[in-house]
Amino acid sequence: MPGKDYYQILGVKRDATEKEIRQAYRKLARKYHPDVNPGNKAAEARFKEIGEAYEVLSDKEKRAKYDQFGDAWQYAGARAPGGGAAGTPFDFGGGPGNYQVHFEDLGGISEEGFGGIFDQIFGAGRARQAARRPRRGRDYEQPVEVTLEEAFHGTTRIMQLEGTEPCPACGGAGHVKGQVCVDCRGAGTRVRPRRLEVKIPAGVRDGSRVRIAGEGGPGASGGQKGDLYLVVSVKPHTLFERKEDDLYEEVPVLLTVAILGGEVQVPTPKGRVALRIPPETQNGRTFRLSGQGMPHLQGTGAGDLYAKIKVVLPTNLSPRERELFQELDRAREVKV
Repeated sequence: MPGKDYYQILGVKRDATEKEIRQAYRKLARKYHPDVNPGNKAAEARFKEIGEAYEVLSDKEKRAKYDQFGDAWQYAGARAPGGGAAGTPFDFGGGPGNYQVHFEDLGGISEEGFGGIFDQIFGAGRARQAARRPRRGRDYEQPVEVTLEEAFHGTTRIMQLEGTEPCPACGGAGHVKGQVCVDCRGAGTRVRPRRLEVKIPAGVRDGSRVRIAGEGGPGASGGQKGDLYLVVSVKPHTLFERKEDDLYEEVPVLLTVAILGGEVQVPTPKGRVALRIPPETQNGRTFRLSGQGMPHLQGTGAGDLYAKIKVVLPTNLSPRERELFQELDRAREVKV
């Protein structure tokens, strides 16, 4: 294989595993790192060569192409519009100081593939420039469960997050007296857990996303951090059923109150409120209590509460009570 032998550079066999390649790279990188060899140009060149070899051999696709094509691996599979026979020149202007390239001089790459080579050669600068642009960090999601009461009033949660801070051993430099810092292993930073109190607003529903700005993944090349989103789920309630911002419940009412009318206490998330029951109220009748539902997450106001009447029949009747019901039955029978 002509040119550089990346396997020989890293000191591994051609059938080396990914782990063996990674271990060899780390060992050599520590040995030839510029911080460990200040002013040593040979070590600096060797460090770059090691990085180049690892970049190719640590990537499955690049490694496969390198194994097949050698130094021309990066041009393998490149195609361009048109075509032509190998050996046809591609003229960059034709005049003095310009270049004329023959395809047979490119390790057997045909004219058909030269368009891709052109893109790789002249697009590399653009790719590097794009890589240096600030890029925003990733957004993270974290599920959180709340009760209906917490969703009604709003609540807080304590989040355990991991942040980074400069390594105290090396001051963020990554090295101490020319040696790689053993505390941070050259990273210059260390992970520091921290607690963050997060406010969950009133009115959240199942699937609501609470945004915590700047608590996501780190940005690249000076880009801003991503955000953390709490994805809310609300626990089912034993009394209330929620539909959007409205609440539904059943209210037990004594038979006598349903027949003669009266007042009952209706539970709401804010406490009990009085509901006037008109005479001869039928079982299953629903009353709307305006504004007694869940608060609107966006804007002001709240939903409604719907109280469905559930008439409770008396049990364990006394002889006198049974007699009264019999009289009522006879009276209703006469009217019929």
